[in-house]
Amino acid sequence: MAMIEYVVDGAVAIIRLDRPPVNALSPAFSAEILAAVERAADPGIRAVVIHGDPHFAAGADIKAFQQAYLARDAGEEPDADIAGDLIRAIRVMETLPKPVIAAIKGFALGGGLELAMGADFRYAGSGATLGQPEILLGLIPGAGGTQRLTRLVGLQVARELDYSGRHVPAAEALELGIVDKVFPDDEVLAAAIAQAHVYAAGPTKALAAAKRAITEGFGRPIAEAMEIEGHEFGDLFWTADAREGVFAFVEKRKAEFTGE
Repeated sequence: MAMIEYVVDGAVAIIRLDRPPVNALSPAFSAEILAAVERAADPGIRAVVIHGDPHFAAGADIKAFQQAYLARDAGEEPDADIAGDLIRAIRVMETLPKPVIAAIKGFALGGGLELAMGADFRYAGSGATLGQPEILLGLIPGAGGTQRLTRLVGLQVARELDYSGRHVPAAEALELGIVDKVFPDDEVLAAAIAQAHVYAAGPTKALAAAKRAITEGFGRPIAEAMEIEGHEFGDLFWTADAREGVFAFVEKRKAEFTGE
């Protein structure tokens, strides 16, 4: 039975995580998530929303971890790449040449928060709870929770969250910079989809270039980062959308972007 619902709404792909009751991230589930986000690379898709209801994803399926220990106890050699497809799915989201919004309701814990951090933006319902509780299992985050979280909130805040494993309510997550906006729970998905449609109607190649420049330039020496930005600007200048944007501005009309 499929654990992902993939719906296309115009030029927006809506990916719904559907593994009741809490969208625990098993290896099989992660493989389906990877397939869905790879599917969203379709050039006809110009923005993506990923969500789950009533929970975004409550972290790893701990029973799968237990089975790996039991298999090793029995002399078997369990798959060491237990989080591999989740890691790959997050990286695909991070590098998709289009905006990705995670709409978070309920829990986004452990691998669930790591998955959400692969998106460009995180919109949270007011009742959402986020965190990296792996330390409470004697583990650390393994799909970006020590690295992307640090880039989002800074070194000391990431240390406190990763060392404590505590749950963070949506309002505090907004203050810390983990999420970008908070909406009532019953409005967060609609808000994410509405914003995705705004991006989908925009200059797709320019949005992709901005995403690449920001993602690839972040943390590099300024000279290297400026080279990345300059290269992206140069490639964009002769695109149809850039021409349309310039002419629309001069002619004092609304630009009609085609994504070309």
